[in-house]
This record gives sequence, C-alpha cells and structure tokens, in this order.
Amino acid sequence: MLLQELKGQVLKLPVSDRLELVRSIIESIQEVPSSNPNRSEAIKRMKGLLKTNQTAPTDDEVTAMLEQRRMEKYLR
Repeated sequence: MLLQELKGQVLKLPVSDRLELVRSIIESIQEVPSSNPNRSEAIKRMKGLLKTNQTAPTDDEVTAMLEQRRMEKYLR
C-alpha cells in the first residue's frame, strides 16, 4: 500500500481510531534505538579532533570574519 493510499484510508477512520493509530505509531518509533552504538562511539572519538587551545572568537571578531568573507565572495 502506498503512503497516499494509507493516508486516504486513515482519513476514513473515526477520530478515536485515528488517535489510537497515532499512539501506536509513536510507541513503535520510541522502541526503535535512536542511534547506532558504533556511530556514538565514533562521535565521542572525533570530539577530541575539534579541541583547540585557542579561545573562541568574540562577537566582533566573528562579525569581522563574516564581513571579510562577504567581501572576498562578492567583490571579486
């Protein structure tokens, strides 16, 4: 059954049945693991690659960097 056909069938159901269907769908989604454990471990390892000893730029420095980038991009 295609999604459009399913939607058409759902709209024919009474509201109480549609609400029960929504609950069932939400429960089925919540039961699915949200992430791959290998992926999570890889993300933890990669966080160390992003560390730096430099301080974060100030708002003024970020504004200046963005302005410089725009000048390079649009004034060439």
